Amino acid sequence: MPASITDSTLRFGARAGAYARARPGYPDPAVAALAHALKLAAGAIVVDLGCGTGLSSEALLRAGFRVIGVEPNEAMRSHASRLLSTYPGFCVVDGRAESTGLEAACADLVIAAQAFHWFDVEATRDEALRILRRPPLAALIWNDRRSEGSAFARGYEELLLRFSTDYLEIQHRHTRPDRVAQFFGKERWGTITTAHSTPLDFDTLAARLNSASYVPAPDDSRHVPMMEGLRALFAATAREGVVSMEFETRILFGEIEPRPPAPAPAPRASLPSPPK
Repeated sequence: MPASITDSTLRFGARAGAYARARPGYPDPAVAALAHALKLAAGAIVVDLGCGTGLSSEALLRAGFRVIGVEPNEAMRSHASRLLSTYPGFCVVDGRAESTGLEAACADLVIAAQAFHWFDVEATRDEALRILRRPPLAALIWNDRRSEGSAFARGYEELLLRFSTDYLEIQHRHTRPDRVAQFFGKERWGTITTAHSTPLDFDTLAARLNSASYVPAPDDSRHVPMMEGLRALFAATAREGVVSMEFETRILFGEIEPRPPAPAPAPRASLPSPPK
């Protein structure tokens, strides 16, 4: 049985290797644009909530920031540690977006890349405000795969719709502006978009498909026909042994609106003096 959509910390454990191998990274121009928009200095400390195998953390490290990854899944966390072992400015901790275990006011920026839709928004907002210095800066990042524009893009989307378990539900969670507004505490935020593409041979494409938590696992009866469909799609659309998967990196960024202070309790009414 597929993992429950609510059991987000366990969904990717068996898929961590495929995730690390085949998921797209985040383009340097998008990170540079975010740093410029937020006026982040080199060496600033970024907390990467739900850092997974470290793909988003690596993009930030390349840009000269120090990064604390927060990841509850042990397999994903181990991949991040190995991938980023050569970067002295990286560490990863066992924690959740809602409860990182980090010290208060330890970070200059909080990000969530391809992970925000799994979080409890209110609890994550409170935790972000706790660990951020002021101003409390945050960015939510997605690699949105294009489902139109080529025969391969359309065919891949059709494959997911045919065989996925909860693909549409997860896609809906990706695109809910009410959750973003709830997190930032306001209706307006900045947006950066950067187009990029990834060439994939068949083995890498197969790993990319199997890295998704919403597709049938190898022990599912639908897995074999799904892979047969993928092979047929690749044979029909590949050029010189590769297909091109097109993405748009989307970054929503801004300051998190602090909560207003709780009103002071009303003074207790004094009781009249007892009669003498």
